[in-house]
Amino acid sequence: MTRTRATSIGFVAVLLWALLALFTVGSAPVPPLLLNTICFAMGGTLGIIWAAATGAIPALRQVPLKVYVFGTFGLFGYHALYFSALRLAPAAEAGLIAYLWPLLIVIFSGLLPGERLKAGHVVGALIGFSGAALIILGGLGGFSTEYLTGYGLALLCALTWSGYSVLSRVVGGAPTATVAVFCLATAALSLPLHLVFEETVWPTTTLGWSSVVGLGLGPVGLAFFVWDIGVKQGDIQLLGTSSYAAPMLSTLVLVLVGVAAPSFTLLWAALLITGGAMIAARASFKT
Repeated sequence: MTRTRATSIGFVAVLLWALLALFTVGSAPVPPLLLNTICFAMGGTLGIIWAAATGAIPALRQVPLKVYVFGTFGLFGYHALYFSALRLAPAAEAGLIAYLWPLLIVIFSGLLPGERLKAGHVVGALIGFSGAALIILGGLGGFSTEYLTGYGLALLCALTWSGYSVLSRVVGGAPTATVAVFCLATAALSLPLHLVFEETVWPTTTLGWSSVVGLGLGPVGLAFFVWDIGVKQGDIQLLGTSSYAAPMLSTLVLVLVGVAAPSFTLLWAALLITGGAMIAARASFKT
């Protein structure tokens, strides 16, 4: 697989994650750990079926235990934090703070062996970050101290996912099918914690169940498999910078369905995010 193709496959995850906030809001009042359990069980089961169909199951037995621990920590930690953040703070603001991970991926990737972090990557990531920050600070109501706990959890989301994505390159020899095991292990870990710390509340409407299924199939399912291909075999700096399309698209979706209010700030943010991605792309393909 070429580096360009792997990057394009990885970007499919970004498109799917644009629906993460919407489906998370729609899944209320399901508590975070129960949502983790349901969605990752779905994504992991589908992944195991795919691995069996492609003959990848035998390779899973050769993967070191530490790889499974690493992957489970990344997926479980990020989503437990993310779902909690969106329960404790407004969806748009919390989601955008969580999406600081693209900037962190670009910066952290410079520490990877064989990677060269160019000025264009950093400049592009900072411009993309400014677009996201513009929405956070001015376009959707700004911060409120009432939601500081939610904002803090969203920031931990960004640190968790950027660390997982960059370090995935270090364990790049593990097959993508291992993501199915990560998902099932995350579901298995979430269930007992849910039973101890949360009250079981199931979706009560068709919209609620549809949102949960949508999460399990897309943003908390297929997205992790294509992202794994992208960060292991693609251009991680370009992928990280272009990932700022996710908060822009996510916020646009929330506006279109009436969860967040429309604003001209979104237009300016879109221009900044697109411009940052273009600068990063130029740096990646410049010889």
